[in-house]
Amino acid sequence: MAKKKETVTRVIDGDTFQTASRTKSVRLANVNSPEKGTKAGADATKALRNLIGGQKVEVNTVARDIYARAVANVKVNGKSINAAMNRKLKK
Repeated sequence: MAKKKETVTRVIDGDTFQTASRTKSVRLANVNSPEKGTKAGADATKALRNLIGGQKVEVNTVARDIYARAVANVKVNGKSINAAMNRKLKK
């Protein structure tokens, strides 16, 4: 069964974004981007925005964090955004 696609409305930082159909943001599972306010954090935010900004994504929630945000594996066109961000963050 195909997952419902959700439209990304805002990239908050290098591992967190919002969609049109959720009230809480979504955090990428197993991705730890640099903090906001740093150059590396700004670069990570830009990288995630380039990957998913305005895109339709598949969100597979695997947990909830202490803020009740979905912690998820995310795909665009069958490609893992989590893996793509981890590759970008290792550069």
